Amino acid sequence: MDLEFKGRRVLVVGGSYGIGLASARQMSVEGADVAIVSRSAGNLQTAADEIATAAGRAPRQFVCDVTAADAGAQLAQWVSAEWGGAIDAVVTAVGGSIRSAFADLTDEDWIGNYTFNVLSTVRTIRALLPHLSAGQAASIVMLGAAASKMPYQHQIVSNVHKAGLLGLNKTLAAEFADKGIRCNLVAPGRTLTPLWINRATKMSQEEGRSVEDILADFSKDIPLARFGTADEIARMVVWLSSPCASYITGQAINVDGGIARGLL
Repeated sequence: MDLEFKGRRVLVVGGSYGIGLASARQMSVEGADVAIVSRSAGNLQTAADEIATAAGRAPRQFVCDVTAADAGAQLAQWVSAEWGGAIDAVVTAVGGSIRSAFADLTDEDWIGNYTFNVLSTVRTIRALLPHLSAGQAASIVMLGAAASKMPYQHQIVSNVHKAGLLGLNKTLAAEFADKGIRCNLVAPGRTLTPLWINRATKMSQEEGRSVEDILADFSKDIPLARFGTADEIARMVVWLSSPCASYITGQAINVDGGIARGLL
């Protein structure tokens, strides 16, 4: 299927690793003019090299910490300089969690994670809205989490903030419809990204078990009995970002191996 990406200008925030990188790589292969954003110049260059190998051309790169208060202004200025002010799709693939019991969390934990998971996305979209309005069949795709629909124990900060992204997505989809901008959310389940590998490695050291055993334990309550891959999640991100998904907006689609059991 031709996803009609040729010539489309796509900005992937958090595009240097994990699902963001996989999405940027697939879009580049499809012919999109992709820019990846990360706070680490080293990670950006490594990701750009990987994308160039897969797609035959390197993506644009921009170093920016999207948790900073002025990040939106930086992104908007860069987009104006690079693309003349118009973009066709934005993917926000930034976020994380704190594994902790509720009683052990401080105000700083809550505020810091809110900035990381929610406010960074709000600032990005707000700053880039004029540029999306100038694009063609523009699309926003946020990366959320299946935990927003089925909260995990000891992940309360992420559970709350990822649920907030569901409200943001649904609200913006309605508000932006008359601007021709679609807005959707992809909610991954347990996925073999650096976040999960690092978590499993830490637990392995603490518990004296292998990483493989820990990942196997976390797979037991997934109906498909395994973690997903970044590429599997990215396929949904890429499709929703494309003109082929032209009648889909305001949706939060799980790509989670069936772990979230709710009807809605």
